[in-house]
Amino acid sequence: MKYNVRNIIFGAIIYASGDSIAAWILDEFSMFRLIGMMLVGATFYAFEIPNYFYWISRRTAMYVGTKASLIRTGLALIYFNPLWIARHLFFIKLFSSKMDEINAELFYTALMSFIVNIPVSFIANFLIQNKVPVGMRFIASAVFSGMMAIYYALSASWF
Repeated sequence: MKYNVRNIIFGAIIYASGDSIAAWILDEFSMFRLIGMMLVGATFYAFEIPNYFYWISRRTAMYVGTKASLIRTGLALIYFNPLWIARHLFFIKLFSSKMDEINAELFYTALMSFIVNIPVSFIANFLIQNKVPVGMRFIASAVFSGMMAIYYALSASWF
């Protein structure tokens, strides 16, 4: 199991930072949301994601070249699926005290987000899974997720 102080600290800081910038852009910043996202980043994400990335590394050790790269990337994309995104949106709504917005539409939003962002997510996950050392993949993935949270906030005002 890969649940350590470094991942806890980075998970808390990076996920909360990306979400806080997005919340600030949308004029939805709150301390409760900041603290909630810090807790999620330090617990759920700091535990699950590094362990899954190590599992991917072990599972694909027998493959080489392009096949290994594509399998690692595909497994990462499978993990960050619409259910994962919906859970993340659930946490945001929960910590934003918007319980009335926690409904089936979250899954639809997550599904659309997943589908629309497959090209960007594919490239980012390809780089994370194939160019970043396994011990740093959680941090790289958290930074990418934080940037995506900012993008989503900006796109809400653009579109």
